[in-house]
Amino acid sequence: MKNYVQKGENITVPAPVATLSGDPVLIGSLFGIAAGDALEGEPLDLVTTGVFILPKVSTDAVEIGDELFLNDAGLVTTTAGTRIGVAVKPAANPSGEAEVRLNGFVA
Repeated sequence: MKNYVQKGENITVPAPVATLSGDPVLIGSLFGIAAGDALEGEPLDLVTTGVFILPKVSTDAVEIGDELFLNDAGLVTTTAGTRIGVAVKPAANPSGEAEVRLNGFVA
């Protein structure tokens, strides 16, 4: 196909802020996990698919299949924020992490 660009599993974008490998990154409607470190404006590879362990609101109980969101503090939550994916493993209240299957974009 002459109009094909790439698979899209990894997207290279300018880092919106100084970013560390493993950080969640939201740019408009694009969400991914930083594959490496980058200073603001430097090229940053975002992984947009897959399952990642991310910090969550400790008081949220998560069940497999729950929709998960990123809040303004950069934590995964079940209640509100930007939709980023679904839970693939239960996480109790209290606990500080959730296993999230990314949806690759914000819906």
